[in-house]
Amino acid sequence: MFGAARSYRTGPDAGSKPSADDDLYNFDKKPASDAGGYRTSAGRPLGTAGGFGSGIPRTSARMGTAMMNNAYGYGVPGTSSGGAGDGGPRPMTSVRAAGYSSRGRAGMAGGQPFDPFNQAAGTVSAVEKPPSPHPEDQLKASEKKISDLITESILLGANGDHKASLQKAKDAGKRERLLVKQREQAGLSDQVNLDLTYCVLFNLANQYHANKLHQEALDTYAVIVKNKLFNQSGRLRVNMGNIYFEMGKVSQAVKMYRMALDQIPNTNRDIRLKIMKNIGNAFVKMGQFQDAITSYESIMEINPDYHTGFNLVLCYFALGDRDRMRKGLQKLVSIRPPSVEQNDDIGPPSSDEPIEDHEVFNEDKLRAIGRERRKAAERYMVLAAKLVAPNVDINFSQGFDWVIETIRASPHPEIASELEIAKAIHYLKMKNFPKAIETLKSFEKQDQKLVGTAATNLSFLYFLEGEYKQAEKYAELAINSDRYNAKALTNYGNCLFQKGMYDRAREYYQEAVGVDALCTEAMYNLGLVNKKLGLYPDGLQWFEKLHSILRNSAEVIYQIADLYGRKGNLQQAMEWYNILISVVPTDPGILAKLGDAFVREGDKSQAFQHYSERQVISILPVQYGCYIVAWSLLCRLRGL
Repeated sequence: MFGAARSYRTGPDAGSKPSADDDLYNFDKKPASDAGGYRTSAGRPLGTAGGFGSGIPRTSARMGTAMMNNAYGYGVPGTSSGGAGDGGPRPMTSVRAAGYSSRGRAGMAGGQPFDPFNQAAGTVSAVEKPPSPHPEDQLKASEKKISDLITESILLGANGDHKASLQKAKDAGKRERLLVKQREQAGLSDQVNLDLTYCVLFNLANQYHANKLHQEALDTYAVIVKNKLFNQSGRLRVNMGNIYFEMGKVSQAVKMYRMALDQIPNTNRDIRLKIMKNIGNAFVKMGQFQDAITSYESIMEINPDYHTGFNLVLCYFALGDRDRMRKGLQKLVSIRPPSVEQNDDIGPPSSDEPIEDHEVFNEDKLRAIGRERRKAAERYMVLAAKLVAPNVDINFSQGFDWVIETIRASPHPEIASELEIAKAIHYLKMKNFPKAIETLKSFEKQDQKLVGTAATNLSFLYFLEGEYKQAEKYAELAINSDRYNAKALTNYGNCLFQKGMYDRAREYYQEAVGVDALCTEAMYNLGLVNKKLGLYPDGLQWFEKLHSILRNSAEVIYQIADLYGRKGNLQQAMEWYNILISVVPTDPGILAKLGDAFVREGDKSQAFQHYSERQVISILPVQYGCYIVAWSLLCRLRGL
């Protein structure tokens, strides 16, 4: 097979002169004598000797790419520098690729792979000798580590691990100072990251504050507020004021609050109002109620809120100003309640319509927040009304009447009924039971929501007066109104206890404790009913549990000591009687009980001492007087 097609010649074209480009690609033979001007190194013309009859010499090891006609008419490849035409020599291309050699190039080791661009050498050098990072890249990596430390410190503080959080904050501070020095050494001091410095110092001050290291926190905050490069750093004086307030340096706190207030523009109204509220609270702490009133009144004029209104009423009450108490309460109850957006398509369900499941279980957080705010608002108004009512008129009854009428005319008429109950309880404190009963009975037909509360109080009143049937009636009414009313369950258990139905009474007491685990009345009655039934271990268990809640209750300590005595554990009984003596040292009955215990124990000297102490407090019964006389005679006979 040949590298090009055969060339056939039909004769020269008449009347045409070949161009120079045609001569380059002319494959016609030239005369043997014409060598095209090429000569050998010996000066002989090419093609005269050492040739093959053609005018172009052949090489011994190469094959040309162009085809020539031999004597047999077949085309043979020519050399790279000649051809078989009559148009003279022509240049030939090579069949060998650039850079390739079967023997390899000079300087190429045996077995070395073909790599004309030296790519392998570049890869090896990159692994062995990595390029040194730029100083700015190193500084950015350091900033990233500092930011990570700050984040870790904040998360630890949020989880309550304040010591570890403070340690992380300190590490971030050290790294940040080292970073500043590195920037100065690299000549990049003009690229200091002020935001990072601010974050490091602010987080460090917060962690000092969380760990109760007040002076360190103040020093760190001072570094921030004194640096003019930190924009809006003056508002951090509020934090410094809070620290001074916790330390009891209230005057310094007021100074810091005022400095912060001067540096905050009027556009930040909410922040300014909060600072003014802090100033008012600080003045209340110092007893300067008039200055506090000035701050609170300014807030109520700009943006009234329930907390500030309640504090304002407290200041008026402290000054004893009735007129301003009235005005303060009216201002407080005139504030519109916080509302939550409702779906206009879904109106409020009527009492007959069932409540859908999604309305109960799919409660969104926004409504929950609104409900909590409404409860807080009602609490402030009720407390203020209870405080003002007995002091704004001639007597407490007329004062409550005025307060109730004021609230009924306000946007919060639903809390007027709660004040009616407060009025009845005030009658109880004044020992005016008929008036209290009359007030509470008015709820039976007026307000169904408070029937349970009124019935509970009526049951208690009738029980105190000894009208147990009426007490039981209203206790049942309260339970029917609200089955989870622990006070009503306890009252009904008391009625059963009075009737001698101890087992049923215990069931109601246990149900009351199940509803309210801190219902101390039900717990005490459970101990009593178990004691009545002879279940001393159970009664002792309930009284000891109650003692963990009411540590200084003389009644509870007495019951524990008495139960230990009934169980025969005299040593424990005497220990609890001694504890009881430390609570009520002048109770003659306890001294007598302790003396009896020592008599049974055989310690007559201790018994004589306690009987003598009892004699000093009150007149002794005959048996105790005889014991003292007998012990005195015995001591004289023994010469003691």
